[in-house]
Amino acid sequence: MLAGKRILLIIGGGIAAYKSLELIRLYQKAGASVVPVLTRAAEQFVTPLSASALAGEKVYRDLFDLTDEAEMGHIELSRAADLVVVAPATADLMAKMAGGLANDLASTLLMATDKRVLIAPAMNVRMWDHAATRRNLATLLSDGVLTVGPDEGDMACGEFGFGRMAEPPAIVAATEAAFGGEALSGPLSGRHVLVTSGPTHEPIDPVRYIANRSSGAQGSAIGGALARLGARVSFVTGPTAIAPPHGVEVIAVETAAEMLAAVEGALPADAAVFAAAVADWRVLRESTSKVKKAPGEGPPPLELAENPDILASVARRNETRPTLVVGFAAETDDVIANATAKRARKGCDWILANDVSPGTGIMGGSENAVTLITEAGAESWPRMGKVAVAERLAARIAAALGEVAA
Repeated sequence: MLAGKRILLIIGGGIAAYKSLELIRLYQKAGASVVPVLTRAAEQFVTPLSASALAGEKVYRDLFDLTDEAEMGHIELSRAADLVVVAPATADLMAKMAGGLANDLASTLLMATDKRVLIAPAMNVRMWDHAATRRNLATLLSDGVLTVGPDEGDMACGEFGFGRMAEPPAIVAATEAAFGGEALSGPLSGRHVLVTSGPTHEPIDPVRYIANRSSGAQGSAIGGALARLGARVSFVTGPTAIAPPHGVEVIAVETAAEMLAAVEGALPADAAVFAAAVADWRVLRESTSKVKKAPGEGPPPLELAENPDILASVARRNETRPTLVVGFAAETDDVIANATAKRARKGCDWILANDVSPGTGIMGGSENAVTLITEAGAESWPRMGKVAVAERLAARIAAALGEVAA
């Protein structure tokens, strides 16, 4: 997959930078050429001479290099590569990327490139869990940036948790996936997971519709997290401005009826996660022309009909029912009680309940606070970024399907 590919490798300033030297070697072994770019902080951990010797290429370090910039070097570098890889992607580099900053060579290249970007985050566990990092990661994912890792383990600082940079072989596998190879290996390899996301739009006439405030960010994060664990993901999404996650099969729909048809067409699946905020009602008789206001007359009557219950229809199937069916319950009052009742009513295995009452800032925001409701009871998760919620849910799904297989 990598033979003949040209990779621009941006090495950030973290202790994991030493792994970038092994990454260069593995890329070359796979037939790719590597052009290294070192940040000033990266030079504290690896030398330009080491990176240049292994890559067999000049190492680029300075934005204002007279020789390079005489030919607009940062533009040429950013466009000549087939893929830009950032490893390690420090918290600082991720923040610059999310904020659109370009005050050194690395960040300028990332702004100027027209190629896909793959990052391998690496930082202290507290930095990885920080709300700012979570917001930045969500922004990068919505911009279409690809990610691999981080892994869980011991840190150089003596702490333990997520934040270790993915190992070089895993980054190479992610690179191959970016070029259209097979899904990443992981605990969900060989599994098919169906995910619904976003709102539905139920037309009133050609210019108006009934909808809700769902952004689709949580569903997109879940689809991406499952794909990163190796799952084949069928991603059924309503209209949304959020970019779909990389590495999934995207099935775009508009109405609840279209979403139901897409879901049924995607079955069978090992697991299904219904994160979409499907409109409960639709207009019974959609107007084929714009409904006009008439002077002296009130608003036109809208006769509503109930939309299909997609979650319940899948959860109560006898054949082609996924092993694990997960629903969402966005509530404003009596959250746990209402979500528990919904789980029983729908017949699903798990419900993720979240409080979207005014003042929480959750509906359409970058964070979520959910309670996982299962047959065993309710488990409240702390408020965290939507990507973190997705990663935690994906890990639980992998564990549950692993127990069934065992």
